[in-house]
Amino acid sequence: MNSLHIDSVTKSFGNKIILSDIFMSCNKGEIKGLIGRNGSGKSTLLKIIFGTEKAESKFVRVGNKVIKNNSDRKNLINYLPQDNFLPNNISIRTLIHLFLRKENRPILLENEHIKPLLYKENQHLSGGERRMVEILLIVHSDAEFILLDEPFNGVSPIIKTYIIDYIKKLKASKGFIITDHDYENVISLADTIVYLQNGYLKPIDDKSELIDLGYISRATFDNVYK
Repeated sequence: MNSLHIDSVTKSFGNKIILSDIFMSCNKGEIKGLIGRNGSGKSTLLKIIFGTEKAESKFVRVGNKVIKNNSDRKNLINYLPQDNFLPNNISIRTLIHLFLRKENRPILLENEHIKPLLYKENQHLSGGERRMVEILLIVHSDAEFILLDEPFNGVSPIIKTYIIDYIKKLKASKGFIITDHDYENVISLADTIVYLQNGYLKPIDDKSELIDLGYISRATFDNVYK
């Protein structure tokens, strides 16, 4: 079974070290939650793994294949950015045909939430509808590992629940790394959690550790996790 292996990731902006010798791995069948305060470098780390952000050093491998450039990650790693990425003035149906292989298209073309949107152009969708389309396109790509950056941003509670359930169903065939400011859903969705602070990643074995780290209050912990 392939795994995504990330090692020796270092990134600075000026004199500020954002990421310091980061190590992380993700297996197929695993949902890994990446949490941390705003500005801690979570999005930067995902971009470096995907290859759209340069780093002073990095090592990324999927199975036995070392990822050295963008072509190496084809069909292995895909990334949902924070910002909307689909072009305007194109119907959702056309976008599905452009982004997915023929074998994968029927899943979305027949999806109960996507069917009403098929003949609408992207710019005419609500923010939540756009996000849902983007997520479903990314997770149904051929990539074995999916990086999701703020997937729940602007999504209604109903669609948020739908996306969470959807990802859980797909995890048998893919690995996921997910980060979102909506940490409660990330924590509830994830099989394993890592916390990014001051440039370092810390595995979280027990959710109560987040209190000691000052990430959540005792009152919040008692209300949500007890």
